[in-house]
Amino acid sequence: MADPSLHDVYIGAGSNVGRRIVHLGFGIEGLKALGEIAGVSNVYETAPVGYLDQGDFLNLAVHLRTPLSAHELLGALLAIEQRAGRTREIRFGPRTLDLDLLLYDDLVLDEPELTLPHPRMWQRAFVMVPLADLNPDRFAPTGETWADLAARLRQKDEVHEVGRFW
Repeated sequence: MADPSLHDVYIGAGSNVGRRIVHLGFGIEGLKALGEIAGVSNVYETAPVGYLDQGDFLNLAVHLRTPLSAHELLGALLAIEQRAGRTREIRFGPRTLDLDLLLYDDLVLDEPELTLPHPRMWQRAFVMVPLADLNPDRFAPTGETWADLAARLRQKDEVHEVGRFW
């Protein structure tokens, strides 16, 4: 039985600088200190979105159960990114590690520092394909299951499965 004091959280992780898989591993190790990891998706390689003059990303999703509040968790994610050498010089630019808080229970927030669910996640194959690994039967706001939405988005964006590492 799940601990009612823990929040169900989904986090997207990405890296496109240096040893990408090592950076993702660093992120997962950092997340272990924040709660209980309930699942980690396969790793996928995807082209960048927004700023295109950069290398391809490795992406995955993590289902975390945590006692932290949404804002505490956001601060902890930013700290993990910083320890991984993340810099923020170009919007949507290259990064050693990107940890995005995608969903926090059923919380809906629209604040300057935190928007939940994460904006644009429902339009991005690099987010939805890994999420569908973790909870394929959950429903998106589109009325589709995560698996169906991921399959539809995958038709227009190239997402290549790299493998399972965790």
